[in-house]
Amino acid sequence: MTTIEIKDASGKKAGTADLAASVFGIEPNVPVMHQVVRAQRASWRQGTHDTKTRGQVRGGGKKPWRQKGTGRARQGTIRAPQWAGGGTVFGPHPRSYAFRVNNKEVKLAMRSALSAKLADGELFVVDAFNFEKPSTKAAVAALKALGLERRTTLVIDDEDVNTYLSFRNIPTVNILPVSAANTYELIDNKALVFTADALKRIEEVLA
Repeated sequence: MTTIEIKDASGKKAGTADLAASVFGIEPNVPVMHQVVRAQRASWRQGTHDTKTRGQVRGGGKKPWRQKGTGRARQGTIRAPQWAGGGTVFGPHPRSYAFRVNNKEVKLAMRSALSAKLADGELFVVDAFNFEKPSTKAAVAALKALGLERRTTLVIDDEDVNTYLSFRNIPTVNILPVSAANTYELIDNKALVFTADALKRIEEVLA
């Protein structure tokens, strides 16, 4: 069991939290993390790219010259791939890039990411922000008080709407509800911050 300091929104110590060793104290499995991140990014690709084959390009219905006697190479259509304006050979067509990763690997990758962040000293816990109303100004002040002026991922409770609205317009902050936490966004930052409620929730899911 590892203990981590909990701070309040003003940067002062507000207590400590015990972290489950099964979630935050494992040896990071880098190959599984890599596989899960690849799967995530592949699923985000639209795959709407398309090229026309020689049968889809407009025109070219007439043979450009007779088969024999001209001294030139045989040609059947000016829309063949070797012609300018012709079709594309083996070009991309609409497709899905998604591939499946099983749930055990997804959870292992997230536990590995959290363990790596803790080991690197890039994991922080904030008690709560308690914004009475959305305020980007107050959110910026909180980040400064916490010393989090680098690229930060903030994981909050699903119901914490005011905190979400306060942080969402800050360019250096990626804010996401704990139910949407994923390996890629847990590692794509210089500081990973959890609210106390979000930390408790992710431990319940991954333990």
